[in-house]
Amino acid sequence: MAAAQDYPKSALYVVATPIGNLADITLRALHVLELADTLACEDTRHTQQLLRAYGIHKSPGQWLALHQHNEAQATQAVLARLAEGQRVAYVSDAGTPAVSDPGARLVAAVQQAGLRCLPLPGASSVVSALSCAGAVAPDDAAAGFVFAGFLPTKAAERKAALARIAQESRTVVLLEAPHRIAQIARELEPLGQRPVTLARELTKQFEEIATVPASACSAWLAETAQRSRGEFAIVIHPRSHAASADANQGEATLRLLLAELPLKTAVRLAAELTGASRNQLYQRALALQGDGND
Repeated sequence: MAAAQDYPKSALYVVATPIGNLADITLRALHVLELADTLACEDTRHTQQLLRAYGIHKSPGQWLALHQHNEAQATQAVLARLAEGQRVAYVSDAGTPAVSDPGARLVAAVQQAGLRCLPLPGASSVVSALSCAGAVAPDDAAAGFVFAGFLPTKAAERKAALARIAQESRTVVLLEAPHRIAQIARELEPLGQRPVTLARELTKQFEEIATVPASACSAWLAETAQRSRGEFAIVIHPRSHAASADANQGEATLRLLLAELPLKTAVRLAAELTGASRNQLYQRALALQGDGND
């Protein structure tokens, strides 16, 4: 079935691999991984172990490491092999390459060289979390979603990103590592009653998916020590129409008050006058002051 399709030479194949459950591999992916002349990957040791599980073996000369620290140099090696007529497959450690994983620079360089890039779709933590969150309704005014990936680690950049998320009316999807999940749970609390779906260890043995108010994320994590382990996909549901209206009115009032009053006083009065969330107004006030209140 998979072999019936044409697989041209001098082409890069971007191959999605399982995010946990090894059964979540496509027939096309297995065929291309077997067919590829070169297998470029984020971690050669990890991918060698993965391929052994499927009974696929490559000679030492067929492996090429391409990760975030060497993507520019390794891309040139890929282009050279494509120029020789090779089929090159690229995989990241898990999921779909070039989506919060290395690969985007490689794909751009291949396209700029006038060569083909073929996607082999498959596992994705982002799509998996969205499919079980029930957050994106096609007939909703706030339809669609924003993929924010991993938030910045630097304090100022992270604060600005969180302020943008608070103002975003559409669904927002984040990714987070276990050592920072408690921090982001605290940072989402100002969103109040806005629903948040926490998807932990997707497709793995201890998979857990729960939807709670943003203000309860920390409490949910604290219920068992196990919940702070594993990779997370986080779906922040869209703001309700009433909340959006309150927030818009609150921000307009806040801007007027900030021009005349200290930040905390302006926030308190804006919340009392409009009914908008004081925490959200405070985050927005910080962002406005950081932008010069323009």
